[in-house]
Amino acid sequence: MKKINIVKEKKDFDKAFKLRNQIKSKYTYIYIKDNDVNIHRFGICVSKKLGKAHTRNLIKRRVKDIIDKSKLQFKPKDYIIVLKKSASDAEYLDLKEDLISVLKKFDR
Repeated sequence: MKKINIVKEKKDFDKAFKLRNQIKSKYTYIYIKDNDVNIHRFGICVSKKLGKAHTRNLIKRRVKDIIDKSKLQFKPKDYIIVLKKSASDAEYLDLKEDLISVLKKFDR
């Protein structure tokens, strides 16, 4: 995932959370918000409840890899992915199927 496609600022996360435009899945909540930069951007939130730093980083790396390899065309919006506690126990393929199925809804 390129650095230009990453949401980094807290205000962007807060705006997406405030809109409450979300979709739930087995392992994630995905919040969607229009942005001003005309590119798609992703933000990934992993709570400390999911485990230690190495576990959280592993999950974030998996999600980034899934997005990069998905070959989906995204609209110019901000996608904030909040991972549930169940994601820490999920296998890579299970997480991939779940995330791709939700992201396909926005591919259109």
